[in-house]
Amino acid sequence: MDMHSATTKAYEEKINAELQQVKAQLEELEARAKGKKAQAEIDTIHHLKTMKQEIEKKHHELKIVGDAKVQQLKAEIDAEMAKLKSSLEQLATKLKSELHTKAS
Repeated sequence: MDMHSATTKAYEEKINAELQQVKAQLEELEARAKGKKAQAEIDTIHHLKTMKQEIEKKHHELKIVGDAKVQQLKAEIDAEMAKLKSSLEQLATKLKSELHTKAS
């Protein structure tokens, strides 16, 4: 395995781990939102799941594209993953603050 392939493989594993973490967060937030019957948050979660699926598609493409496109895909995945994580944090904060507000 050449250095480029090893680097790409390590990147794929990193993204795979991040996607698993995102999936777990989405499931937790979805359970909370459904428990509160918070339709706006549920809609946001569905949107975030779609974003995650797009990242998964690009992650899969990494395995089949030529070297020339790998860097472009990595940049797209990194940008989309950053947006997804940021949106997850915002949603988690919103759900937590709504729980505290209702509990008060």
